[in-house]
Amino acid sequence: MGRYNSEWTEDKYQRFINEGRGQGTGAEYKPWLTINDYPSMGRVSRILGWKTGRVHHLFTDLQARYFYLLEWADQVMDIRECFPLLNADEVIQNKAGLDFQCFCDKKTGTPYVLQTTFLITLRTINGKEQIIARTVKAQSELEKRLTLESLEIQRRYWDAKGIDWGVITNKDIPVSAAKNIEWLHSSKNLEDRGLDTDAAEQIGALLQEEIYQNPMQLRKVLQDFEKENLLEAGTALAVFKYLLANKRLKINITEAINLNLPANHIILGIADSSQRKVMKCL
Repeated sequence: MGRYNSEWTEDKYQRFINEGRGQGTGAEYKPWLTINDYPSMGRVSRILGWKTGRVHHLFTDLQARYFYLLEWADQVMDIRECFPLLNADEVIQNKAGLDFQCFCDKKTGTPYVLQTTFLITLRTINGKEQIIARTVKAQSELEKRLTLESLEIQRRYWDAKGIDWGVITNKDIPVSAAKNIEWLHSSKNLEDRGLDTDAAEQIGALLQEEIYQNPMQLRKVLQDFEKENLLEAGTALAVFKYLLANKRLKINITEAINLNLPANHIILGIADSSQRKVMKCL
């Protein structure tokens, strides 16, 4: 929900609209709220997205974990966080049993703008685009009356729009997978380490051959590779993460990546880019 510690007014609503919040797609999308606007009950995150090339604003660890899963899913094309349910009272024709007064500023009476956590654009198997909406909530939140009221408004809103909507809780998120993706997420490119794409690809090709089917401890393989190729300390690990982030190596993303295990226990094969898996948690 879009609640603030400060007053919510019609002027503030109009300012958000004029700023283009909740509008655009891809790199041009502006979330309705940013972490500068809204205090969070948990840790907040600013994450530069693979799909969009822009910074995403996430208010809880649970939102961030689901975001990482969306980043990993090949069928996901665009991720719009904190998507506003504009004109909800007009879009929802069946208002029976809904209490919109719960979501108004107590002092000004101005209705808050509810948001759905993620509006996601998918590329389906037949090549068509599909938009789905997902609300991310901790399981414990589902016991609260106000949360349930908000979810019912969202359900009816997206039903009226003809868009598939669902609730994602901590029970739906494979934590090990999300943590793995978080660990390698910043390694999609290695320019911050002074390695352009050509250099990363050249080193990656050598490392890939060294790692695959190697029975030695992965950490030792990486250390030896650096010594043999006169690389700066940490380069091999960075390139290993680069290979994973770009899906050049097959791993079980749902199992914690343990560098102390034999390399051939972690690396399942050389990735075939023609084989794409659908994330079940969507």
